[in-house]
Amino acid sequence: MGGYALYVWGSFGATAVVLVAEIWQVRARRREIVRNLLDETGSDSDSTQHTS
Repeated sequence: MGGYALYVWGSFGATAVVLVAEIWQVRARRREIVRNLLDETGSDSDSTQHTS
């Protein structure tokens, strides 16, 4: 790699860390939003299924 191996692999490593952190944050935020929506609407789904 012409003496740039540390830079190249360091860049790959930093990118991988950022991607994993982004996925983790998105999943955590989604769980929080779903939990908040269920708290606001109530988690009893049977009451909404009986309306015609």
